[in-house]
Amino acid sequence: QVQLQESGPGLVKPSQTLSLICTVSGGSVTTSYYYWSWLRQPPGKGLEWMGAVGYDGSNYYNPSLKSRTSISRDIANNHISLQLYSVTPEDTAVYYCARGMPRGAGPVSLTDFAAAGQGTQVTVSS
Repeated sequence: QVQLQESGPGLVKPSQTLSLICTVSGGSVTTSYYYWSWLRQPPGKGLEWMGAVGYDGSNYYNPSLKSRTSISRDIANNHISLQLYSVTPEDTAVYYCARGMPRGAGPVSLTDFAAAGQGTQVTVSS
């Protein structure tokens, strides 16, 4: 059973880069047809899918975040990385990693995914 754990700094200054890691256990990031997503939920708002990396290294991004987001996989360490550039206080959120892809263009729920981490709070503030 795949388990996911997010980690990274809880506080990032405006204009800097937010960097998070999702450690995968019980499975491999290269398992065929597995996709690995990052999502976030700002305070008082709904869950937003940010993007994903596939088992083959392919990338998929939310168009609204594509210019500031990079998602990659580290095969040696079996983890998934997220980088969000030029952050602002509006990027304050709980960030989640999950296995799978959104079902469609509608509202996103963690129950849409085969597995998800517990989430990590990131605050953008000077």
